[in-house]
Amino acid sequence: MSGPVSSHNEWDPLEEVVVGVVDGAMLPEWNVINKVTVPPGEWDTIEEVSGADGTPYPPEMIEPAKADLEQFVDILQTAGVRVRRPDPIDFAAGFSTPSWQVGTGFCAANPRDVFLVIGDEIIEAPMADRGRQYETWPYRRLLKEYSAAGARWTAAPRPQLLDDLYDDDYRVPEPGEPIGFVTTEFEPTFDAADFVRAGRDIFCQRSHVTNQAGIDWLRRHLGDDYRIHVLESRCPQAMHIDTTFMPLAPGKVLVNPEFLDLASLPPVLRDWDVLVAPDPVHTASNPIGVVSGWVNMNVLMLDERRVVVERNQEPMIQAFKEWGFTPVPCSFESYYAFAGSFHCATLDVRRDGPLRSYFPA
Repeated sequence: MSGPVSSHNEWDPLEEVVVGVVDGAMLPEWNVINKVTVPPGEWDTIEEVSGADGTPYPPEMIEPAKADLEQFVDILQTAGVRVRRPDPIDFAAGFSTPSWQVGTGFCAANPRDVFLVIGDEIIEAPMADRGRQYETWPYRRLLKEYSAAGARWTAAPRPQLLDDLYDDDYRVPEPGEPIGFVTTEFEPTFDAADFVRAGRDIFCQRSHVTNQAGIDWLRRHLGDDYRIHVLESRCPQAMHIDTTFMPLAPGKVLVNPEFLDLASLPPVLRDWDVLVAPDPVHTASNPIGVVSGWVNMNVLMLDERRVVVERNQEPMIQAFKEWGFTPVPCSFESYYAFAGSFHCATLDVRRDGPLRSYFPA
């Protein structure tokens, strides 16, 4: 019997999941990281749509996203999954430390960004974005409930987020130049969404929000029971691995041919089927381009076969069918404006399966 929190990979049968909300979402005013992680050329559009930094998302963006969310929740509940939701908080409220202050937070749309579930443990991520430092608060009721029922609840060391963490001289590299990042190694930071799980093996990437110190902290925290494999992304806007590399089932992984050198994948994958994602479909329904163009890869596995995928991503849907999966289409483009899709919008708290290794030692 599994406990209240028990999830070891991305594909065991899903039993309980936290799904985000977009109520009260704010376009944050502190954008040191945002300006280097949005797709090229999109920042001016974001400012045009929002009117100004530190302002609420307009109702014409909130309501369609909520409608997509309800369709998604219905799919999950119809599949027998217990769905939990965070509580509302005032993201318009500012906050500060002795060294800095921000005027607003962001939102509770993407629990995958802030929490990493490893077995029976929920780990709060030491996020590099000042505006997201209290993004765990909407989930405190759930965290206390899981903890009281026997789950392990850990918070990684809270970062100071001083100016030393950010490279003032950072610039987006030209084609052919080495990839760099706006965060330094001043202290450990990571977003949980830069990690995906395959039992005793965890895959991650260095990004604008996840530094090597953060990866090293997690490696030491988890100990010898786990192996962490670091992928080298070729994306200048690298932030969150789930549009780059997604384990789908034992022996099957979905990869991004633009962001990864397929010849340089970790050797442990040599016996796995490397499924190359088809080109994404781009539509005009998303006015704010804050997610990767490869958001078609941001899917959620209900089990080893069933995969929730955006309804308009027909090449992705067809590819899943050819690979032996059962796609479950769902409209979700309106959610993209809140920096996520199905994988980002969820935290799989419980999946029905034991901890095991899928790779040779």
